[in-house]
Amino acid sequence: MLQCLTFFPSAATGPDNCCFTFYPRPVKRSLIRSYDVTDFHCPKTGVIFVTQKSHRICVDPSLSWVQGIMKTVDENSF
Repeated sequence: MLQCLTFFPSAATGPDNCCFTFYPRPVKRSLIRSYDVTDFHCPKTGVIFVTQKSHRICVDPSLSWVQGIMKTVDENSF
């Protein structure tokens, strides 16, 4: 069961869609509908996976499983 939501909108004066912690385990590709990359003003570079149920999960973009899901989502969006 996916219970970790680590996406936090920041204050009104800061960037939106920042990740402050990352989900620690791989996520099944079949659960992911889309993704967003965090704003460059955020303290950490992150990827926000959006699930089929519209949940948002922050993940570390340097991990190979994250890059694989991003590539698959990109290929399937055309």
